[in-house]
Amino acid sequence: MESIEAYFKFFIGLIAIVNPIGAVPIFLNACQGQSPAERKSTVTTASTTVFFVLSVSLISGEAILRGFGISMASFRVAGGLLILLMSLSMIQAKTSGAKQTKEEADDLESKESVSVVPLGIPLLAGPGAISTVILYAQRHNTLSHYLMLFLVIVSVGLSSWVALRLAPVIADRLGKTGINIITRIMGLLMAAIGIEFMANGFKMLFPFLATIG
Repeated sequence: MESIEAYFKFFIGLIAIVNPIGAVPIFLNACQGQSPAERKSTVTTASTTVFFVLSVSLISGEAILRGFGISMASFRVAGGLLILLMSLSMIQAKTSGAKQTKEEADDLESKESVSVVPLGIPLLAGPGAISTVILYAQRHNTLSHYLMLFLVIVSVGLSSWVALRLAPVIADRLGKTGINIITRIMGLLMAAIGIEFMANGFKMLFPFLATIG
């Protein structure tokens, strides 16, 4: 089992990737015209979707990879690269195409219900978050390890719920500039996580690299 610090690192990394603060402007735009009760329902459904998707990834993600014959080393490199590319968009205070494409953004404006798609998936619980959960899950195969990761996922789901419930207040207090600053900071954290995943993946693929330096 990992140390408490390692699970805290997982929590910070997952929050950075999910980035509920960065999703606030998109959420407010998607919920224009909704009553307070409808907006509350949207928040609950979106955050529940985050919890459900990440929990399924925790339980069955590695098995799915084995089913497709994908090695964990290769997935580490691919997941790290994906997270790194997403982080570059966040550092520029932009929404990554891996989270929301232009077509999805256009579709968002015409949908009546946006809580599951695209708010829950892929805006919050996107490919980067799913990859991170799977990569952390494979570190140990013990019940205590999975339980700790599950508790972190619950915390991330609750954090998403709080951020979206307070979206009007957050937008008012931070403004566009404040949200962009937070998004850039999260992007820097994501970049470090992506590089770490890639480095570990390359060491698994090419063991001689572990002896260098």
